[in-house]
Formats: sequence, C-alpha cells, structure tokens
Amino acid sequence: MLVIDKLAWIEIKDKSILSTRSYGKDKFYIPGGKREAGETDAEAITREIKEELNVDLKGDSLKFVGIFEAQAHGHAPGIVVKMTCYTADYSGILEATSEIEEIKWLNYADQDKISDVDKIIFDYLKEKALLD
Repeated sequence: MLVIDKLAWIEIKDKSILSTRSYGKDKFYIPGGKREAGETDAEAITREIKEELNVDLKGDSLKFVGIFEAQAHGHAPGIVVKMTCYTADYSGILEATSEIEEIKWLNYADQDKISDVDKIIFDYLKEKALLD
C-alpha cells in the first residue's frame, strides 16, 4: 500500500472550515502539503501555508488535532493519503497564491465538494461541534 504523507492546517471560523481548490482540481482540500526532506511538522506546515495562502502560522500556537487516512482522491485504488492535522493562529491576510485558485469557507453540508480524507476530518469536527 502506498501512503501519501501530508500535513493540513485546520482553520475554523463561525463553524466553517477554510478550504482551498488548486488550479485544475475539482475538489476543495484543507490547506497544507507534503514535508520536504528534513522538515519537522511545524516547519513543513508553516512553509506550505505561507506558499498557498500568504499568511504566517504562529509556531507557539500550533496544536495537534489528529491523523486521518482515506483513499487518495484522483489516485489509483489502494493509494492512501495520511493527513496529520494541526490548528494554529496566524498573522496576515488570507489570499490565494501559488497553485491555489480559490479559497472558500465550507460547512458540513459541503461534503460533495471535498475529498474522502476531508470527509473523515469534517465528520470528526462535526462530532466535536466545531462545524455546522
């Protein structure tokens, strides 16, 4: 089984979650990405969010949320994405940069717009009464 190891930043406002859609993609994803060689989780998620959304995560506020796995969207059966999720405060103004075409605040009813692993994360956040 091939595992795609990714990190994600969970940002919730008014019981909606920040999601992004990359150019040419049909689904929204919780922002984040893959580690580069030698990076810690904190370094990787901070770099990815700066690249995608042009904001700076505040390292001292980084909090582990959980690890979630599911079939990787757009990949052959059996390829799994493992998403290690964190919350963190940030400074700056959110804007789509790099490969991001659109930023959107989604709620629990937006299941048709997201990948399988994000659906698991949405379920988890709904159970915690963080999403409507």
